[in-house]
Amino acid sequence: MAGIHRSDIEAAHRWWCERTSPVGDVPVAQAVSALAELLALLDQHGEQECDEASMPERFRSPWLAWYARQPDTPCIAICSTSQGDAVCKGCGRTFAEVQCWPEMTPAEKRATWRRITQEHTAWRFNRYAERAAERRDITP
Repeated sequence: MAGIHRSDIEAAHRWWCERTSPVGDVPVAQAVSALAELLALLDQHGEQECDEASMPERFRSPWLAWYARQPDTPCIAICSTSQGDAVCKGCGRTFAEVQCWPEMTPAEKRATWRRITQEHTAWRFNRYAERAAERRDITP
């Protein structure tokens, strides 16, 4: 299983801090508190990631509620892996990531998003940024 990176936990915490009403069965105050506690634990242990599989439910629920509101795929409907490229010029995912995307866990998907955002070489970030924005997929 993949780890959930600190940057995603911080993004989830900020998102929850902006909420005024519960999301699903997760109360805002509980979510903010749980994610703040998780960040403090990462600091205490000097870690940048927490394990997705062993994450306690009190942390997992608010993170998953945030995750559910993120774009699922970086695809901008220009797939060069279908033309034989090892890495898609449109979205920046590898052939294996494109093929396995439906089976990937939330943390694995977010790790891929993080990598392609840091690399910033895919067309979604330059040539076709407007297409990505129109699809509401620009947020990593």
